[in-house]
Amino acid sequence: MTGAVSPDRRRFLTAGAAVLGAAASAQLWLPTTARAAETPLPEGVFSLGVASGDPLPDGIVLWTRLAPDPLNGGGMPDTVVPVEWEIAEDDRFRKSVRRGVAQAGPEYGHSVHVDVRGLRPGRVYWYRFRASGRLSPVGRTRTAPHPHSRGGSLRVALASCQNWQNGYFTPYADMLAQDPDVVLFVGDYIYESKPSATAVRRHEGSDEPYTLVQYRNRYAQYRSDPHLAAMHAGAPWVVTFDDHEVDNDYAGQIPQDPDKQSPDGFVARLTAAYQAYYEHMPVRAAAIPNGPHIQMYRRLDFGRLARLNVLDTRQFRSDQATSQEGAEDPSLTMLGAEQKEWLLDGLHHSPTRWNLIASQIMMAETDLQVGEGKLWYYDAWDGYQAERNALMGEFTSIRNPVVLTGDRHLTMVSDLKEDFADPDSDVVGAEFVGTSISSGGDQDQAAFHKEWDPRTADNPHWKFIDAHRGYHLFDIRRDGIDAQVRVPETVLSPEAASSTLARLRVEDGEPGVRLV
Repeated sequence: MTGAVSPDRRRFLTAGAAVLGAAASAQLWLPTTARAAETPLPEGVFSLGVASGDPLPDGIVLWTRLAPDPLNGGGMPDTVVPVEWEIAEDDRFRKSVRRGVAQAGPEYGHSVHVDVRGLRPGRVYWYRFRASGRLSPVGRTRTAPHPHSRGGSLRVALASCQNWQNGYFTPYADMLAQDPDVVLFVGDYIYESKPSATAVRRHEGSDEPYTLVQYRNRYAQYRSDPHLAAMHAGAPWVVTFDDHEVDNDYAGQIPQDPDKQSPDGFVARLTAAYQAYYEHMPVRAAAIPNGPHIQMYRRLDFGRLARLNVLDTRQFRSDQATSQEGAEDPSLTMLGAEQKEWLLDGLHHSPTRWNLIASQIMMAETDLQVGEGKLWYYDAWDGYQAERNALMGEFTSIRNPVVLTGDRHLTMVSDLKEDFADPDSDVVGAEFVGTSISSGGDQDQAAFHKEWDPRTADNPHWKFIDAHRGYHLFDIRRDGIDAQVRVPETVLSPEAASSTLARLRVEDGEPGVRLV
């Protein structure tokens, strides 16, 4: 994989809007008799676009959801609909390599998740769907490198926190132009908040989502953003969720406000939220929810260059502490015993040069107290001190651990320390907390620095902090990781130029990160 833009890719980018908005003009590949027997469907059945995800050396997940009336439950008949899919080596589908028929049923909102196998490693492919004579937009994806591949590079875009009401998803326009090999999205794909009359863009509905149909409508609204849709069609995604896909700051099966949401009511809400999440994400069948549970932590390798460990920091965590003493309780867990064992096993036995960890919430310390004493965010890893500190101890024997994070609506790039209580302790890794796509809107930079600059002396491990919207872009090679903080001029307009605000570097074999 490489960050270079190929001639085929340039053609895809140049035609991006047209390719996304219209079907390919190639053949219809079902026999005429089969087409004649199909149930007619209205136009706009592919209104939610297409996506791909979780690349393997020989496979990829292809996704779409049939929804001609997306903001009203989908608008599909209560029947199973056959959906043809095709994947090819060229954007005109002259070199088709795999095709088949998936069954889109009402039980999963007529979503389609095709786990295509038998592909070649490290290759670009194009794909599309067809249902009842309607053709989908064309998507472009890429498989992971061969498992034993040691060279090359990997370009990863890190994104999180896209609040519809706070602004447009403008950063994705620049992200698409940067041609990432994979997009890593680490949480808050939707926001469950009520509609606001003063918002830049108003949420659909009249309240927070609680039912399956309400969550479906919220996802459908978010997927209607043209920049988000184009980025989904332009590269494979690896996704995980944080809290706002369900309920702000929930922990396990405990809501933010247990006095207002009963245990049974919140279990029903979890069940609806996780199903809607599965229905709208390009993930494998292993993620089909089982009631109020969904399997989200998983691992993907990109040759011998990088291993990506995707965490779930919501389903298995203890309830948040409410005091400094509580945050130091050794019984509190963020990951749960099984996931923690899985993570450590994957790190200690990794065959790759770089060991990436996708963590929804910040792992490095944030000491909010200026001067003596400590004051932490209890919802982040700071609220689970014992488990976080033990993990930092494990990092001392892990090759090149790099944590990629969201949640904070800020860029916070840090060294990871073996002991954050001791400023002289060893650096054991690096963390990039990506800023938000739109959450927080255009912040007042002077106000931000007035609040945060006084805290830097108490957090010497911070290497760069900033409050612009945007995303992080990583070029991962054998000798190091080059990172860019990419920011748009504004998210209050759907069209705005982006630029590189900062460049950072992580060297192979040298824990920590430096500003270039």
